[in-house]
Amino acid sequence: MRVALSLVVLVTIAAAGSLSAQHIRFGIGGGLLVPLSDYRGADKMGVLIGADATIPLSAVLDIRVAGDFSQTSHKSGVAGHTTLDGGLAELVYSFGHQVSPVLPYLQGVVGYMHGTFATTQLGTGTQNKIVFGLGGGVAFRLGTGNTRVFVESRWQRFQSNPSLQMVPIRAGFRF
Repeated sequence: MRVALSLVVLVTIAAAGSLSAQHIRFGIGGGLLVPLSDYRGADKMGVLIGADATIPLSAVLDIRVAGDFSQTSHKSGVAGHTTLDGGLAELVYSFGHQVSPVLPYLQGVVGYMHGTFATTQLGTGTQNKIVFGLGGGVAFRLGTGNTRVFVESRWQRFQSNPSLQMVPIRAGFRF
């Protein structure tokens, strides 16, 4: 997993060097992770935190590299939790211009994540798997600078057995 994250960082640095005239935006945020399908039957709603870097490709298209960490607790009767952490690459399409006060966007996501499934009765198991998802959000400009408040959500699937489907709902700041 560290090799994959290092590769994502190197690609980001290379892309940033070739796009040196562009403004790279950084973001931080947190929110809720809502389990779906089989995951919902086993775990409660959880929390997530994350950070990202956005590299503009054009007036409406960006590449975003993100790191996420989330944790959900198992439902009653089973003590323990599920933790997911890893890196994501997102293709972001914005409806409008970067100078707009309100900027809605769509995102397609692919990544590599590490899942830990811990219970006091059965011990701990881990899996490293591909993640993909689709979603969208909206960003609101604060003042006259580049700082924005964002709210976003997406459907996401961790390719384990059984697969874990979820909806991360995240809010934060990009600057």
